[in-house]
Amino acid sequence: MKNSPGLAQAGEAGNPQPQVNLSRDPAARVAALEALLIAKGYVDPQAVDAIIETYRDEVGPRYGARVVARAWTEPDFRQWLLRDGTAAIASMGYTGRQGEHMTVLENTPEVHNVVVCTLCSCYPWAVLGLPPVWYKSPAYRSRVVIDPRAVLAEFGTRLPADTRIKVWDSTAEMRYLVLPMQPQASLGLDARALEDWVPRNAMIGTAVAAAPGVAA
Repeated sequence: MKNSPGLAQAGEAGNPQPQVNLSRDPAARVAALEALLIAKGYVDPQAVDAIIETYRDEVGPRYGARVVARAWTEPDFRQWLLRDGTAAIASMGYTGRQGEHMTVLENTPEVHNVVVCTLCSCYPWAVLGLPPVWYKSPAYRSRVVIDPRAVLAEFGTRLPADTRIKVWDSTAEMRYLVLPMQPQASLGLDARALEDWVPRNAMIGTAVAAAPGVAA
């Protein structure tokens, strides 16, 4: 029987494989690819689940918040982090997939940094966990480059008119972590307490650091 449009089959004659729907939906395409790789024996589904659970449940953005909090409280570490983000972050034990090459971008009153991946969804898993859905969306990937101030405003981040916004494009060779400015109200807190002042979006650049429970 002839395959319907949008369907793909794997395997040789006499060894039929599952058909998967290759629609325009990115989630469907990912599921189709995963099904194909599992059917061919290239991927262990339990291994895939373990990786996802690690970055979703154990890593999340908490590691990144610890890096930022340490930079806020230790000037020497801050300078190292800005000079060699990869080594400084690795010294805390945070390395691995999509975290091998890291650059840390410091926000200041004059410059606000925001990160995007215009080609796909390159993201520093080692410190931020899995990327949010909006980070992977075509709308964010295109609009933040063209009009970053408007995009940040949609996230609730309104910067002074004289603050310059720099957009950094992540690639397979380099991932970025934003070092947000420390809120004045948090000065004097220890590193552990400061972790709660660092939301994930502040380390992407679409938000600023803020007190726990306060919208950034």
